[in-house]
Amino acid sequence: MPNLLLEQQYTGPVCGIDEAGRGPLAGPVVAACVYIPEEYEFLKGVRDSKKMTPVQRESMFVEITRHCAFGIAVATPDEIDRINILQATFLAMCRAVDSMHMAFTVEAKTLLVDGNHKPRGLETFNCVPVVKGDDKSLSIACASVLAKVTRDRMMMGLAEQHPHYGWERNMGYPTPDHLQALSAHGPCAHHRQSFAPVKMVAAR
Repeated sequence: MPNLLLEQQYTGPVCGIDEAGRGPLAGPVVAACVYIPEEYEFLKGVRDSKKMTPVQRESMFVEITRHCAFGIAVATPDEIDRINILQATFLAMCRAVDSMHMAFTVEAKTLLVDGNHKPRGLETFNCVPVVKGDDKSLSIACASVLAKVTRDRMMMGLAEQHPHYGWERNMGYPTPDHLQALSAHGPCAHHRQSFAPVKMVAAR
């Protein structure tokens, strides 16, 4: 289970950052930044969002947003196509940090970022990549929950506008049903045109 041992190695406010949606063919990539206050008993049960049920994620989303300082932000499919998915992920992370700073009095000093990259645009912070961070750092795990729940809600909303892609089930990932619908109906404005399966269908 993730804990605060990593956070406690640094002085000053330490935030966790994670993203959701790098792999899908459609929809935005969403990033979240979370600062956990000293009292965090309410976060028992938080772990990597992929290892939680939708009900558990929704429940912890409420607790995290109620008690923690946080920021949530996106990079759009157009931005993903223009600058590539990695750079768009970094952009969403920068926006999430900015969002937290605008909404809360916390001024982050150290950022623990899930993965093995230091995001471009966050050089003014002590930025620490943490491989499999959502299994190790509680603040990263909380960020993973916020990002995942936010993106899932967005995709379910988009699914109402484009029901034939099954986004309420596959969240835009390249599942067999999504690929079949993409082939039958072609891509829409929410698809990532630079991703190979979408590009192949669009080129027909």
